[in-house]
Amino acid sequence: MSIPSDLRFLDSHEWVRLEGDTATVGISDHAQAELTDIVFVELPELERAADAGDPVAVVESVKAASDIYAPVAGEVIAVNSDLEADPALVNTDPYGNGWLFKLRVKNPEDVAALMDAAAYQSHIG
Repeated sequence: MSIPSDLRFLDSHEWVRLEGDTATVGISDHAQAELTDIVFVELPELERAADAGDPVAVVESVKAASDIYAPVAGEVIAVNSDLEADPALVNTDPYGNGWLFKLRVKNPEDVAALMDAAAYQSHIG
């Protein structure tokens, strides 16, 4: 699966799509492939404030549970409730319908400091 060029990434494999001051966050195709079959997603509470690097969600697979980190500081304004019934969306559509949560970003320019698609591709080899 090719990496969409409009995304930014953390070393820990979260992706961010910034639209205005709203960041949609998910995990990369590489991360979901490493985790294998995702069976549960613990989503953050709405209105939760998070600093960059704070663990805000958990993705559980048949292999492991992994914390999902806030890529930038902000407030949770939406969660993907479709994942409660179908957590496998993270596996089948990680860059689309498998998104996890949305943040109202404190400083949208912070997203620019994250890895772009080419740098992330190099990071994962």
